[in-house]
Amino acid sequence: MRTLRLFELLDCLRSATAPVSAEELARKLEVSPRTIYRDMATLQAMGAPVRGESGLGYQLEKGYFLPPLHFDEDEMEAIMLGVHLVMARGDTTLASAAHRVSGKLGSTMHSQAELHYRNLPLRAYYRKTMEIDQANKLLPLMRRSIRKRMMLAVDYTDLSGKESRERLVRPLGLTLFDAVWLLTAWCEARNAFRNFRLDRIGKAEVTGTTFKNEKGKRFQDYLDALPS
Repeated sequence: MRTLRLFELLDCLRSATAPVSAEELARKLEVSPRTIYRDMATLQAMGAPVRGESGLGYQLEKGYFLPPLHFDEDEMEAIMLGVHLVMARGDTTLASAAHRVSGKLGSTMHSQAELHYRNLPLRAYYRKTMEIDQANKLLPLMRRSIRKRMMLAVDYTDLSGKESRERLVRPLGLTLFDAVWLLTAWCEARNAFRNFRLDRIGKAEVTGTTFKNEKGKRFQDYLDALPS
């Protein structure tokens, strides 16, 4: 029982982006903070890369990699369904990457768990449409432009049929809805966030310039401004 809890503690720290307090860990694992203190001391004595900061909490040392130690049934199903969703709705490169990820995850599990994972009865499909085909043609460019912060000039036709030519935008993020991919961008002309359906972008070209990760014009800033 305690061994499983130690694995769960490492999983909690691995998924955290900031130090986690003993009290928060205790709530998640349904134990007392005193138990967390003892468990953390045990992990540190075993050589686990766990660092505790007074008043802040615990975190894993940067630069260390811990292989997946344990996936419960819900986690396995979440992974499998997510992988199949990307394989069904992503462009060719993204779908291929999802397939490789699934294989790598399976190889980290012991043989019985891997067999269970690969045979989970979960799949994802979509109805092929012209809109999805058009979006998938642009997905590789959009993903690359977001990663490298490359400015784009796009021709766009909105739902009312109004056309705009060579709109200069900063591509920030992609969202997958039931039937469409949506690009969130910062529009230089409007000086505001705008959303573009990929299937309604007639042309997208790299301008040769890049943009900075400027506060107030980031994808997270857009998300923070959405009504809760």
